[in-house]
Amino acid sequence: MSKGPKIRRGDVVKVIAGKDRGKTGEVKSVEPKRSRVYVEGANMRKRHQRPRTLADTQRASETGGVIEDEGPIHVSNVMLLDPKSGEATRVGISREGGRRARVARRSGEAID
Repeated sequence: MSKGPKIRRGDVVKVIAGKDRGKTGEVKSVEPKRSRVYVEGANMRKRHQRPRTLADTQRASETGGVIEDEGPIHVSNVMLLDPKSGEATRVGISREGGRRARVARRSGEAID
């Protein structure tokens, strides 16, 4: 039984593998069932969108052109940054009083 990834939305992570290795950014969203995370500024992809007529558009963002957004990255290819030193660290779980808390393995400091 898997508990899901130990990385959550809003965490600052470092990409450790792939074309964007070494980049850091904030996690925009997490897909636990697919084990994927979306990191701000990493794994950028381009999508071409056809312009719509003004009668069809509900929002101004649907004008068309080349749209850049973040693609998914597997959770094993990112590491959380230690809140104390700012270096990449593994994440541990400590249980105190029946509550789970995430702990940085490098410094032992609580993340949440």
